[in-house]
Parts: sequence; structure tokens; C-alpha cells
Amino acid sequence: MPKESFLVNRIKSVGFAFKGAFLLIRTEASIKIQVFIAIVMTIAGFYFEISNIEWILQIFAIALVLGVEGMNTAVEKLSDYVQPEFDTKIGFIKDISAGAVMLVSIASAIIGLIIYLPKII
Repeated sequence: MPKESFLVNRIKSVGFAFKGAFLLIRTEASIKIQVFIAIVMTIAGFYFEISNIEWILQIFAIALVLGVEGMNTAVEKLSDYVQPEFDTKIGFIKDISAGAVMLVSIASAIIGLIIYLPKII
């Protein structure tokens, strides 16, 4: 069987990534909420005419929260697959993964406050 070209492999990889993002948004309630918040914050960015630097920070914060939430979901699904029964070690791993989401969410909320609080007040 001939080896596929680099370009074909990259195109397939992008397709798998889009499929994964779609599955994540379609199946996970927490991501749905975070995507809604991201949309609201994007609309707020246009409304308040935030600067380019503020856009960069906002986009980075949104991407970081969504990306870490996706990884958290993957850790949870993999943990449940590997050990379907309750296990304290698996619970520890899941808690750490959820904690990572919380940390980036807090940082993102602070970024949002730094950007929008002066504009609102």
C-alpha cells in the first residue's frame, strides 16, 4: 500500500480535529456554556470596541479555556474507559484535570474584568 503524502495526512488530521471539536461542543454541557460565554464576550468586544491587544488577550483566554476543557473531557473519558469502577487514583487524576480548567477559567475571568470593567464603569 503506498504511503500517503504529507499534505494528505495534514488534511486528514485537520478533519479529525474538526470532528473532535464538533463532538466536544455537541456532547459536553460545560463546553456549550463556555462557547456561549465566548460568543457573548466576542459581541462585547465589538460593542466596546476593544483594542487589538485586548482582542489578542481575549481570544487567547477563550482558546485556553476551551482547549483545557477539551483536554479535561478527554482525561475524564479515558479514565472512565480504563477504570469504569470508582477508583481513588482515577478520582485524583480527574480532580487535577478539573482543577486545571478552574485555574484557566479564573485567569480568563480576570482578563475579562481587566478589559471590560473600566469600559463599563
